[in-house]
Amino acid sequence: MRDAVPTIRARWHDIADTADLVATSLRTSALGAWLVPQEDRRGAVLTAASRIWVEHALLFGEVFLLADRSAAAVWFHRYRPLPPPANYRQRLEAACGRQVDRFQTLDLILNAHRPTEAHNHLAFLAASSPARASALLAASLIRMDRVALPAYAEATTTVEAAIYTRHGYVARDPFALPDGTTVHPLWRVPSGHRAFPAVRSRNSRPQRPRKEPRLTAT
Repeated sequence: MRDAVPTIRARWHDIADTADLVATSLRTSALGAWLVPQEDRRGAVLTAASRIWVEHALLFGEVFLLADRSAAAVWFHRYRPLPPPANYRQRLEAACGRQVDRFQTLDLILNAHRPTEAHNHLAFLAASSPARASALLAASLIRMDRVALPAYAEATTTVEAAIYTRHGYVARDPFALPDGTTVHPLWRVPSGHRAFPAVRSRNSRPQRPRKEPRLTAT
């Protein structure tokens, strides 16, 4: 981006803008269509469901925005097991109606493949363009690296995966969602650390560290 846009830490009054960004990024995706098949309801349902997780991230993580509200990064600090959002089942049912089972299926699959080591989890990176996503990711990672924990993310398109790899993430074994979407898990060791530790999930065996070139954020 020719003129850098400042990054800000989101507050409670930013929840609506952040949820809108996340829902907009999902609305035209294959995953969004599977979660909410009714196109006329999709935007509202995805926004309501996203709001639950954005609120939860403000309690158990951090949310960053570009100051012009063109990109959002929703992080969870998974230093220890996190509780679900308050009244999650009831709120999800209210938000999603008869699609609630699809959202819960997605939760179960993602949870089963998530690494068990302490890490910072980038749950959502939503932006109006890949350039904006890359800019916000770079700024977010500077702050995440201060706690010297690895970062984890899931990409559902090759464009998303390319953004992460440009910023030092290493791809792990992909897995599929019920709609056929391929999820590409990615793991990043914080800047200044050389070792690439094994990544474990409930559905996989520990992997041996792999020597890979360190990539510099751009």
